[in-house]
Amino acid sequence: MIEEKRRHPADDLLSALIRTTDEDADRLTHTELRATTFLLLVAGHATTTNLIANGVLTLLHHPEQLPALRADWTLLPGAVEEILRYAGPQVFSTRRFTTTPWRVGETDVVIPGGGETVMVALSAADRDPARFPRPDTFDIRRPSPSHMAFGHGIHYCLGAPLARLQAATALNSLFTRFPALALAPGADRTWRRSLITRGLTRLPVRVAG
Repeated sequence: MIEEKRRHPADDLLSALIRTTDEDADRLTHTELRATTFLLLVAGHATTTNLIANGVLTLLHHPEQLPALRADWTLLPGAVEEILRYAGPQVFSTRRFTTTPWRVGETDVVIPGGGETVMVALSAADRDPARFPRPDTFDIRRPSPSHMAFGHGIHYCLGAPLARLQAATALNSLFTRFPALALAPGADRTWRRSLITRGLTRLPVRVAG
């Protein structure tokens, strides 16, 4: 894709990044260009599309929640947060690697240093009953503490505000435009085969009653 855009540049983000690399490699090396492109595709696109699809499916699976949202769109920000907690698009964090031995909480488990791989189960943290009452219940009115869908600390997702806005805009537009939106009876819903992300490859719906 990069080489194709290099031969045929256009008015888009990838072409601009390629120009930056070719004109001033001190600002963005070829390796950094590939890494940035991968990051934008995965973190800036795939996670958001998965969030929107997961949100649609979750709301349609909870018919007792959806009418309340349609009747009061001020509940939408909270609904997006609950979707992120309940059906977030990122199951695990990206890989971390140990530099020194690391003890897991107050347990006797110690992960050795020297580059051992560590993956944090974000979705498990967001179903922790010690933090979330009735963690397996989807509740758009949940007055819950912060979830882990966007990570934490220095690894917190830079695009979190944009992802929230995109999800809220998409859900509001979809359910407003199609008030009779429902899951297609007997339709096959398949999930992506991925360890890190959670998203649908197909979500057949019916737009009219």
